[in-house]
Amino acid sequence: MSGHSKWHTIKHKKGALDAKRGKVFTKLIKEITVAARFGGGDPGANARLRKAVSDAKAANMPNDTIDRAMKRGTGELEGVSYDEITYEGYGPGGVAVMVESMTDNRNRTVAEIRHLFGKNGGNLGAAGSVGYLFDKKGYIVVDKAAKPEDELFEVVTDAGAEDLRDDGDSFEIITAPESFDAVLDAVKKAGVEPQVAEIEMLPQNHIKLEGAEAKQMLKLMEALEDHDDVQKVSANFDIDEADMD
Repeated sequence: MSGHSKWHTIKHKKGALDAKRGKVFTKLIKEITVAARFGGGDPGANARLRKAVSDAKAANMPNDTIDRAMKRGTGELEGVSYDEITYEGYGPGGVAVMVESMTDNRNRTVAEIRHLFGKNGGNLGAAGSVGYLFDKKGYIVVDKAAKPEDELFEVVTDAGAEDLRDDGDSFEIITAPESFDAVLDAVKKAGVEPQVAEIEMLPQNHIKLEGAEAKQMLKLMEALEDHDDVQKVSANFDIDEADMD
């Protein structure tokens, strides 16, 4: 959809979260801790932990901070126990929103998330209200200038990717979650450094927003992303580049 921007590309261009290193570290530490808690403390045998550690290193997190987070997850060090909760709701214009969180206080977090929805033109829904509109996929974005489309297509499909999409100035590579690591490794071995590489809840379709609704939707997304307990936010809106600017 050349000329349009979905939340993934908007977030990348704005770089809003990257500028808030403290919040980035907090979210990464939670992810490392929970990944180690459920899958063990060996990144070589725990794909989720391996990805979390890789993201932490990319954000320049000190190794001792990473080690402490892993040890809290495995129980070698005392620490807070986090619950993983996904909230579902609606934004301006009926946009479907999914909020992945980690919290040590369910009551506090749900109250604060409900407040953020209400304050920014949306409302928190019941479990299952919008989840069916999303698919869990591996999502990799590379710059269009990095490699010709036919060469990149061959690299990623040989590694197990489901699709390669032209998104204007970039290519989007879609994979099944279980193929994500293999496809990402193949992309990097081909000399291409991804701009985005995540397991995401990708919407099956998008709702076009303009003007005031577009502005309010971006405020809602930023408010949710900025919350300490929120790890990731997915939504099915699309905005023209001109409106985004």
